[in-house]
Amino acid sequence: MPLLATLVDDFTDGTLDTASRWSGSYGDLTETGGRAQIPCGTGYAGLKSASAYTLAGSAVHLQIFPADPTGAASAAASVLVLSATGGTDAGFIVDPAQNAVGCYLRSGYADGGAVFLTYSPADHRWLRLREAAGTLYWETSSNGVFWATRRTAASPAWVSETGLAVLVEGHRDAGPETPIEVDNVNAPPGQAVQLTAAAVTEGARPVGLAKVRTLGVAASVIDVPPIGLRKTRTLGVAGATESAQAVGYDLTVSVGAPWSDWEVGEPW
Repeated sequence: MPLLATLVDDFTDGTLDTASRWSGSYGDLTETGGRAQIPCGTGYAGLKSASAYTLAGSAVHLQIFPADPTGAASAAASVLVLSATGGTDAGFIVDPAQNAVGCYLRSGYADGGAVFLTYSPADHRWLRLREAAGTLYWETSSNGVFWATRRTAASPAWVSETGLAVLVEGHRDAGPETPIEVDNVNAPPGQAVQLTAAAVTEGARPVGLAKVRTLGVAASVIDVPPIGLRKTRTLGVAGATESAQAVGYDLTVSVGAPWSDWEVGEPW
């Protein structure tokens, strides 16, 4: 029971895989310039997978380039997940002739709750139908990375079937036949990210080295001795000198004569 997300094709090998991936296809389809091309004329042509997938807990996304609508009142590209019951399906119908994108959940080929968007070639370049935890999501993107939710609905029981198929079909009411192009079915967008210039730049050091910054001239300079030696400072001449005693002796000072003479042993 493969999930729909396992159906992957980026159309880069120049040969449309109608033997396995797109075994249900009809009409004069080609793979050219890295895209599948589906005729959009007054008849019908479709890129259709095998009926072998389930949508429950999965999704399908792709990049769509609708047909040139010149000369037509309607030139539709239908992108649908089909159930085993005809007319019971879900997905998108992109019609540049009517400048519209419809988000459909159909039963008997009808959906009274369909949601319609004004078609934008940029904003609706990518389409995704996704199921998660009992809810269906219709999503669009300009780059295949950031997605906008356009509609949600309770998942019908058929999303858990194991015989679902993906169909991209082209049809127009009038005008010359022109192709619908499809790319990157469940494949990553493969677009480069364009970065703006950095506001601040600094020279980087190789990995493992520290960044250095040149310092200005110091305001004052003191000679620093080599590591392991002490810094010395030359002292000036002392303001006063005294004779030092040998270690263990007290410093003595001569005492002058008393204010008056007293005889030893004479009472006061």
